[in-house]
Amino acid sequence: MSGNPAVIALLDRAQLDTDNGHREAAGSALERGLRIEPRNAWLWHELARLRLIQGQYAQAIALARKSISFAAHDRSLLALDWRVIGNARVAQGNSAGAQEAFKQAADLEQAAQAETQTIHAF
Repeated sequence: MSGNPAVIALLDRAQLDTDNGHREAAGSALERGLRIEPRNAWLWHELARLRLIQGQYAQAIALARKSISFAAHDRSLLALDWRVIGNARVAQGNSAGAQEAFKQAADLEQAAQAETQTIHAF
C-alpha cells in the first residue's frame, strides 16, 4: 500500500474512524494521505469505498476509476475497484452497468488467482 509511515498512519486512522462511524474524519485522513501520495491507488480505492458507504455513488465510481488509473497490474486491487463500481451502479439502478463491472471484477480475480497459482508452482 505504501512505505511512507505517515500514509500508513493515515490509512490506519481512516480505518479506525470508519469502524467507529466517523466517516467524515475518515475521509479527511484519506484526503491528507492523497496530498502526500497522490498516485497511491490504495488510497484512491479506500476513498472510493468510503464514498460508496456514504451513498455518494457517482463520486465512488469516479474515485474507483482514479484508483484503476494508478493500479497498474495489481489485479486484486483492480478487481476491488470494479466491485466498488458495480455496487455503486446497483445503487444507482444501473443493473446492466453493474453486471458489466462485476464481470470485469470476476475476470480480474480469476487472473489474479491463476497468477498466484503459477507463482506457487515454482
